[in-house]
Amino acid sequence: MRSIKRIALLCSVGALLAPLAQAQTWQVAKDEEGIKVSLSEVAGSKYKAYKGETLIKAPLAKVLAVQEDVAGACAWVHECKMQKLLKHEGDQTWTYTQFNTPWPVTPRDSVLRITTSKGADGSVTRNIEEAPTLLPEEKGFVRVAQVEGFWKMVPEGEGTRVTYQVHTEPGGSVPSWLANKFVVDAPFNTLKHLRERVERP
Repeated sequence: MRSIKRIALLCSVGALLAPLAQAQTWQVAKDEEGIKVSLSEVAGSKYKAYKGETLIKAPLAKVLAVQEDVAGACAWVHECKMQKLLKHEGDQTWTYTQFNTPWPVTPRDSVLRITTSKGADGSVTRNIEEAPTLLPEEKGFVRVAQVEGFWKMVPEGEGTRVTYQVHTEPGGSVPSWLANKFVVDAPFNTLKHLRERVERP
């Protein structure tokens, strides 16, 4: 009986600790030009998750309109070479994107499913996940193996508070210096260029 009680106690303690183990601890990596980028370790991955936050001086509807131009979004997404809409069904959209990478790293591509939902506070969240088997692999590209993240846009006064959070398993071999640079540059440059595009008269 004593051993059974001990096992039961360990299980209950484990249940209490599990949420703590999964909780992300964010460390600010860059805070410039009104854009804050934070990074977090991800259990079982050598690549960090990134989170970028900024305030865009425009209504949420205008931010969404710029985001929903899938092909045009390539102009402000970091290192985007080409992007196209694959299909749209209800609140779900599928996209295909090709990314530039510095030599000698093989360029990456990704197929994403984006699910949009609206909150009671007027916010809009766009959850991002990979759908790599939707299209055959392209010659000359490494398909990104895993993507998990979201865009969240919350009305704030006359502007929109935007959060962009992602964790990626890029597939293949990526040098640590490039991975470490990407997780800071991707959210910072993406949010900076999105803000410029949205706030343009």
